[in-house]
Parts: sequence; structure tokens; C-alpha cells
Amino acid sequence: MKPARLALFFFALIAVASTASGAENIVGQASVIDGDTLEIHGTRIRLHGIDAPEANQNCLVKNKPSRCGQQAANALADKINIQIVTCEPKDRDQYGRVVAVCSAGGNDLNAWMVIAGMAMAYRQYSTDYVRLEKVATKRKTGIWRGAFIKPWEWRRGRRLTLDSDPDNEACTIKGNITRGGKKIYHVPGGQYYGPARIDTPNGERWFCSEADAKKAGWRKSKR
Repeated sequence: MKPARLALFFFALIAVASTASGAENIVGQASVIDGDTLEIHGTRIRLHGIDAPEANQNCLVKNKPSRCGQQAANALADKINIQIVTCEPKDRDQYGRVVAVCSAGGNDLNAWMVIAGMAMAYRQYSTDYVRLEKVATKRKTGIWRGAFIKPWEWRRGRRLTLDSDPDNEACTIKGNITRGGKKIYHVPGGQYYGPARIDTPNGERWFCSEADAKKAGWRKSKR
């Protein structure tokens, strides 16, 4: 290809094109930040309508830890490879990131992450990918092969344990261990429930009932 044509070709790849909504498409080589976040030309882009496990989040497959957050990021990076990515902005989130539907090679990346079982439909903001999530669930692909904490709950401090069912919404009691070694559990609505963080490698855990917590040797917080 002649230099002049080559220059025009690359200019076309990174050019921005107006969308029907008036926003501009973001086009170019993408860097994968995590399973639902890209960066193109210095702009952070949150994939619309989906939520992938966080980068350091673990899931369980056959009762063994699986680095599902890292796997989601790797899957997205492999899917994109060296292809040019086009993102159609829809909004901005609370962190200032562009929220967009992105595609590479004619494939909707948001949809692909859900159908591959690498992300969930983010129902709080969109129902666009709920149908695809149901397909992934039925096929038991990606995270649906085992057990996991929903990404938005994981960000609020909920953690997966071998002895609690992550899909059971009643498993919300936090079994905390103080610096002095005292085992204290916190129930939703308690004064210290929000700030309490569960560190499972250090023996802290989630409980599905106060009876379970007491049986395991924990006592209820006084506040």
C-alpha cells in the first residue's frame, strides 16, 4: 500500500464518527483494564449493560478457587486481539467513564462477554443482555460452571465461602474476628455492619443465619 493511502487508512481507523444520538464513536486500539472496562486513546470506557467479576475476584469451580476476574479480563483481551474497537457512547458513569456498547470485527463485545459467561447482565442499569445471560446460565459457561458472588455484591464487601451459598440472599451475616481474636458477627442494619470487611483467608466468614454463626462460635455484636 502506498504511503499516502496507508496514512489515510490509519486515519480512518482512529477517526470518530457521529452517532444518531449526537455523541461521537470512539475508535481505535483498545487496552483491556478488566472484564468490563477498556481504554482507547486515554479514554476509559465502561461496557454498557454488563458487570464482570472484579480483577482480583475469585469464584469456585468444583469447590476450588478460580481466578474468574482475571479470566474475564483475559477473555476480553483475547477476543479483541489486535482488532480495532468501535465504542458507541451511551452515558457517563459516576467515575467519569464513558459508558458504551463496543464492538470488534463486527461483534458486540458486551454481548459476547455475557454469552461466554464472563460477565452478568447489569440489570440495575439495563436489561439489554438478560436474555443472553439466561442462555449462558443454561449452557453453564464461564462463571456459571460453579459458584460466585455477583460483582456488585463483591464490591460491597461480600465474599464467597465454601460453607455458604452465594445465591442465597439470606447469607448476609458477617462473621468478623477482632484484633484480639474475638469472633463477632454483624447483622444487616447493625452499626458496624457496613464498615466490617470479611477476610476469608484469616478465618472470617459469611453466615446464612444467626444460629449458624452462634454454632460456629461467633457472638452477636452489641451494636
